[in-house]
Amino acid sequence: MHDVVIVGAGPVGLFLACELGLAGCSVLVLEREPEPGAPWRTAPLGRRGLFAASVAAFHRRGLLEPLLAEAGPAFGAAEDDDPARPRFAGHFAGIMLDGADVDLAALPLRLPGSVPDAVMTSLDTVEAVLSERAAKLGVEIRRGVAVDGLTQDDERVVVRAGAREYPARWAVGCDGGRSAVRRLAGFEFAGTEPQFTGYVALATIPDVEKLNPGFTPTPRGVYLRMAADGHIGVMDFDGGAFDRSQEVTREHLQEVLRRVSGTDVTLTEVHLASSYTDRAMQATTYRRGRVLLAGDAAHIVSPLGGQGLNTGIGDAVNLGWKLAATLRGQAPDGLLDTYTRERHPVGAWALGWTRAQVAAMRPDPHAQAVQGVLRDLLRTRNGTTYVFEKLSGMSARHDLGDDRPLVGRVAPDFRPADGTTLADLMRDGRGVVLDFSADHHLRASAAAWESELRYAAGTAENDLGLGAVLVRPDGVVAWAGEHVPDRGSFERAARRWFGDASV
Repeated sequence: MHDVVIVGAGPVGLFLACELGLAGCSVLVLEREPEPGAPWRTAPLGRRGLFAASVAAFHRRGLLEPLLAEAGPAFGAAEDDDPARPRFAGHFAGIMLDGADVDLAALPLRLPGSVPDAVMTSLDTVEAVLSERAAKLGVEIRRGVAVDGLTQDDERVVVRAGAREYPARWAVGCDGGRSAVRRLAGFEFAGTEPQFTGYVALATIPDVEKLNPGFTPTPRGVYLRMAADGHIGVMDFDGGAFDRSQEVTREHLQEVLRRVSGTDVTLTEVHLASSYTDRAMQATTYRRGRVLLAGDAAHIVSPLGGQGLNTGIGDAVNLGWKLAATLRGQAPDGLLDTYTRERHPVGAWALGWTRAQVAAMRPDPHAQAVQGVLRDLLRTRNGTTYVFEKLSGMSARHDLGDDRPLVGRVAPDFRPADGTTLADLMRDGRGVVLDFSADHHLRASAAAWESELRYAAGTAENDLGLGAVLVRPDGVVAWAGEHVPDRGSFERAARRWFGDASV
């Protein structure tokens, strides 16, 4: 019996598998598709952006370098340790942001470094990097396994696929928006119905010049001519009437594109095509007994703004160390319950963020008036910075009951004077205590949690005026101390997140 069965070998399931494998858990991943690298997961159709919080997660585990080797820092990386100036800052409701207008100094508690604020990659690249790491950590991945049954009791979960049974102590559904695990385990999935049917396709278009580059709103919807040849998108505000189970034929796609664009553009051949909607749904809880959800299995949003993948990576990062501690019997009471408590509000924000964009993109006079106001706002430095900050994920803050600005946020990549970085110290998946105090005030206290925490003492290039910080394995700051850190306060925080002292 495995410690954990993960259903779904996409980026979220694989990142979670790596986190659990790093902690010494036995992990089995079941994937419905028989082979990796499907056309929808390769560029250009599988192209995705990883924003700052996700990039930081890869960096902490030593996975950013291999990812960049495959993908390249297409959004721009820092040079000579200057802050990264993003070449592409994203968009809101199809209104493109200019990276030159992002006020990097205004981003919350950000430290300059050599890591890019965002990376453009593809799903198959992310999955290849994570699959290789998972294999090195002893994770088993079985492909061509379609889950169709699930039962659980107080001791274990049994996942079924045909006649095969896969018992485990815990199961996690990372199997997408139409999650079998979510349905079989009886999770409630609530939200709003769609406003549009979206189409994405790779086609041969001999008269593509009839379509404007980028996003183009029209009185009938929105179309998108992407940079890659023949890569197009269409949003038809039909209330989501086109059933995803129907085949997207060349004739249907051409009719929709012509109607929405108001042109007589011709599609001579459609190589790949798919439809989607802006249904915005979320599980009311991310845990039922010994079954948990992460990624699109827990929440679905439209692709607007690129929040789906990034929110899912955040789920995996948050869940991994908590589930591992629970499996080892080292978790303090209620630790696993903080997964839903912390991640559910983030998922709800992502749903609201995409709904706002849909509302502004509707082809009616009221929405078009709103979009005009938004265009003016997003031409300003403050407006661009606001949206970029939200997209990055670095402004997200968990309520940990402490009003100090850094607590509850993803930690900036502190640089101790010895030349290491916080990310370097987090490669093994443990939490970190950075003690900047002159007399290494927390050394004795931190030693009591040495199996769970790495202690590092010394000055830093920029300590943000702090005397010490406690960083959880997911990179979130759990506690921050003044120039002379209070040992009692630190020990209470360590006990809250890592249980009783081991010595």
